[in-house]
Amino acid sequence: MRNIVALGTAALLFLAGSTSSSTPRATVASGAAAYKYRLRTVVLDAGHGGKDRGCAGVKAREADVALKIILELGRQIEETMPEVKVVYTRKTDVFVELADRAGIANKNNADLFISVHCNASAPAAIGTEVWTMGPHKTDANLSVAKRENAVILQEENYQERYNGFDPTSPQSHILFSLFQSAHMVNSLRFAQKVDRQFRTTVGRPSRGVKQAGFLVLWKSTMPSVLIEAGFLTNRQEEQYLNDKAGQSYMASGIYRAFRDYKNELEATTSE
Repeated sequence: MRNIVALGTAALLFLAGSTSSSTPRATVASGAAAYKYRLRTVVLDAGHGGKDRGCAGVKAREADVALKIILELGRQIEETMPEVKVVYTRKTDVFVELADRAGIANKNNADLFISVHCNASAPAAIGTEVWTMGPHKTDANLSVAKRENAVILQEENYQERYNGFDPTSPQSHILFSLFQSAHMVNSLRFAQKVDRQFRTTVGRPSRGVKQAGFLVLWKSTMPSVLIEAGFLTNRQEEQYLNDKAGQSYMASGIYRAFRDYKNELEATTSE
C-alpha cells in the first residue's frame, strides 16, 4: 500500500505539471514539414482466458465470447486495412497476465489498445459500456474495475509486480485511478466512437462511456479502451453475445469506430 501512495502522489505531481493534448504520440522535429500521422499498429486483447474464465451466463463464458469478438474484429481490420498491423494478446484459450497484455502493446509500439470483456450483475442489468483509464465517479464504476482487476489474484507475486496494489481495497483503486493516461483525450475520442456505433448502427442498449482504474490499461503507453460487450448474467444479452451473428455485429461496430478514429486522426495531421 505504501508503494501505491507514493505512485499516487507522483501521478498528482505529473498531472499538475502537464497539459492535455489530442496530438498523436509522434512528434514533429523543429523546422520539419508537417508530420503525416499514420495509425500503423493496433493491439486487440480478449479478456481473461485459460484458467481465468471470467464471468458466466447459463451457457456462455466471458473468456470465450471475448475471444470470438476479438478474432472477428481482427479479421475485419486485416481484410480491409492491409496497412495496419494487427497484434493479438491471445488467439487461443490461454491465460495472459494483465501486465503482459500491456507489455505486448508497448513492445509493438501500438497506436491503439482495445480490450474486450463481458459484464456481470443482476439479471435485469443490460447494455454495453466503454471504459477508459481515469478516476471512478461512482461505487458502481469501482465495482466493475475491482471485478476485472481481481484476475491478478491468480498471478504469482502480484503484489510485487503491481507495486503493492490490492484489488480488494477501495483505497488502492482510488489512488491507482489517479494514473490518468497521457493519452486520455484520444482514449475518450475512440471510446465515444465505439459507444456511438453500438447505440446507432448496431442498435444495442448503451450504458455510456465511463472511467475507472483498470490494471490492463494502466501500463499501456498509447490510447486504450476496455469494452464491456454486455451482461452474460442477462439471459437476453447472453443469447445475443453467444451467437455468431451477434458477435459479428459487435465486432463490426468496433471496427467502424476504429476506421472513423483512424481517418480522423490521420486527416488532422496531414498537410
